[in-house]
Amino acid sequence: MQKYNKNFDFPLFSCNFVHMKLSVIVPVYKVEATLDRCVDSIVRQTFTDLEIILVDDGSPDRCPQMCEIWATKDCRIRTIHKTNGGLSDARNAGLDVATGDYITFVDSDDYLQTDTYESILPLTNACDIVEFPIYRFYGSEKQSLLSFQDNIYSDIAFYWLKQEAYRHTYACNKIYKTTLFENIRFPKGHVFEDAYTFPLLLQKANRIGTSSYGLYFYCHNDSGITISAQGKELTDLLNSHLKTMRIWCDDTYYMHILNIQMDVYEMTGLAQQLPFRCINPFVKNLSIVQRFKAILHNIVGVRRMCILNKIIHQWKNKF
Repeated sequence: MQKYNKNFDFPLFSCNFVHMKLSVIVPVYKVEATLDRCVDSIVRQTFTDLEIILVDDGSPDRCPQMCEIWATKDCRIRTIHKTNGGLSDARNAGLDVATGDYITFVDSDDYLQTDTYESILPLTNACDIVEFPIYRFYGSEKQSLLSFQDNIYSDIAFYWLKQEAYRHTYACNKIYKTTLFENIRFPKGHVFEDAYTFPLLLQKANRIGTSSYGLYFYCHNDSGITISAQGKELTDLLNSHLKTMRIWCDDTYYMHILNIQMDVYEMTGLAQQLPFRCINPFVKNLSIVQRFKAILHNIVGVRRMCILNKIIHQWKNKF
């Protein structure tokens, strides 16, 4: 039964049940400025059968206290306090205690449209994972809306390759059947952890749904890993894709990985890891630049492509 408390301007819930349908895991670290906005957007969801797990990852600011205050406001919220271990470790801590039939993640500097979970959860009856729209880099000049058609995919390779799911492996704009996480956790100490974990979950899934409803606001962060990634971080990303391409690969996906390989070489000088593959430069979805790269790659190979890319960028930086 929904109740209202005069001290708060959002619904307070009577929690006389143990099992919740949806577990929302929120890692928390140094986000004093955005934590309230994030949690408020979850508390106000029109779908109410959920538990909210705030994982304080050893945050040195007021975040631990803020988490506890939220837990007193809504009995669906519980907090975990742990030593700092990074985003993957915090998500894993939430997974270890989650009780819902389904799992989702929200980063604590982001927020959700109010009716998102109510719009998406009906699809979980037919799907193991459901992906919904996300506003990427919201609040910056680079912001862009990634939207989807309403579809269900039983061919996981088609979803990964032809729908180019490898370009949006974000953990946060998806709802997962909890059983998929049996024996799967995010890699502690790695960045771009979503690119590593999502393909593992896909291999256990039978059906993937995409929805045009709901909206996740992935807010711009100047210090975020997507913006500030350097050689080590991109090497983690490359290694994740190299592992996945052994299962699913086509020419378009290969060119995506080649771009990452060239960036890794430019930043680190590390030897080529991507194996050579002859590419059809006229394959669908390749831009003009990518077609040129494919032709050049077929002629000179991966290692020389990396060297040429580095030389061109060094030359451009001089002018």
